[in-house]
Amino acid sequence: MRQALLEAQQAARADEVPVGAVLVARDGTVLARAHNQTIALCDATAHAEILALRAASRAIGNYRLLNTTLYVTIEPCIMCMGALLQARVVRIVFGAKDPKWGGAGSRYNLASDADLNHTIDVQGGLLETECRELIQNFFQTKRQWEKSPTKMP
Repeated sequence: MRQALLEAQQAARADEVPVGAVLVARDGTVLARAHNQTIALCDATAHAEILALRAASRAIGNYRLLNTTLYVTIEPCIMCMGALLQARVVRIVFGAKDPKWGGAGSRYNLASDADLNHTIDVQGGLLETECRELIQNFFQTKRQWEKSPTKMP
């Protein structure tokens, strides 16, 4: 999760929503690291999780990422959960819950939907305080800047 936090900090420095993800094989090998790049790539799907899945799939030559664990600073949204299910990721470990968009238990729970042909083991709360503070500080700074009287149009 520390590596995912470093990715999230890189996103924040690029003025992207600070979410970072690291996909790890069963033996501990890091297959991919990524951070949000929706603005830089002009791509609504360029979430950290999706970018990590894409990079790992290219690296191993298969979209099925069997026996992998995704570490991500914020609970994946429903779009990312759909991709993680399709990729057959076995486990997700996230830092902070996302009560507005969370697809792994906070708002929706796609990870354990019995109607789907795959389920994912989910663990939340790893380095929760650091993950939550990073994203909260990012949005607090954004709101202050938007209210600033010296803000350029």
